[in-house]
Amino acid sequence: MTETKKRITIIKPDDCHVHLRDSEILKKVIKYTGKFYKRAVIMPNLDDPITNLSKAISYRDRILNSMHPNYIFQPLMTCYLTHSTIPKELEIGFSKKIFIAAKLYPSYSTTNSKEGVKNINFITHILECMEKIGMPLLIHGEETDQNIDIYDREAVFIENTLEPLRKKFPKLKIVLEHITTKESVEYVKKHNSKYLSATITPHHLILNRNHMFSKGIQPYLYCLPILKKNFHQQVLREAIASGDKHFFLGSDTAPHLHKNKINFFGHAGIFNAPSSLLCYVTIFEKMNALKHLQSFCSENGPKFYNIPVNQETITLVKKPYKILKKISIGKDMIIPFLAGKTLNWSLET
Repeated sequence: MTETKKRITIIKPDDCHVHLRDSEILKKVIKYTGKFYKRAVIMPNLDDPITNLSKAISYRDRILNSMHPNYIFQPLMTCYLTHSTIPKELEIGFSKKIFIAAKLYPSYSTTNSKEGVKNINFITHILECMEKIGMPLLIHGEETDQNIDIYDREAVFIENTLEPLRKKFPKLKIVLEHITTKESVEYVKKHNSKYLSATITPHHLILNRNHMFSKGIQPYLYCLPILKKNFHQQVLREAIASGDKHFFLGSDTAPHLHKNKINFFGHAGIFNAPSSLLCYVTIFEKMNALKHLQSFCSENGPKFYNIPVNQETITLVKKPYKILKKISIGKDMIIPFLAGKTLNWSLET
């Protein structure tokens, strides 16, 4: 990494948590991820989830065919775990480098998760296989019991599900995705394990739950896990500023059509791909931690996934960047995170 007051060059990052959707939305949003990132871990929760090898190969092809020709990009595919997932298929997919990981969605925890896992004890045989072959498990870490307060579901998940899971499978590689709380940060730091890491999103670093209710409800700031108190936000910032190798970049960029965000039941998700990397550098600068930017963005994730660190570099410059206001999709649109606002960093072109 090289750094001056107005210019930073780092190894080209990977985004370890990306939703690209499919069809027309995929074609419109993919270039924003390809612009900033060399590789991305692709989430499998489509309307028709990616539950087997044939679906993964087909979806990977659609992603590559949709990518802007100027960008060299590698989608890293994941398998959506269900009670009927076949361990042998995971083993084949992982050995052939079709699947980089498998994703655990507790049933009804977030968008397109109704086919997820209702009881983790029902997939013990799957987790045994994954531990044996070294295949990472990516977890949306929230309890779904409606009697648990939505702001407490991540912390309760650690106590009720994650801790027993890790005792049962101590060598299972786990990514606790898009963490939002002090409890999650402390859990990862306390265990200091090569088998446990966590991703942190730009929106949970930049915002807290007050922003979601500023001047009325802000539906475009509704995501899951939901934004938390500014106290938790500060703990997340301190985690990345510490340089701890167990935390790495996962934007959780998640596009939704405007009609589905502004709805009687608005969809959860924040589309941050046009600005995610610029948001991260903004926070690292604010925390006086730019020396740790490259490890968080470009090194910690690949090392956990046991893939080579990228060779290419990317340069960011201290120059105003105005985020686009919308992306048209037929008669509808997608509104990006911080739409129309100006950041202090840009990508050098």
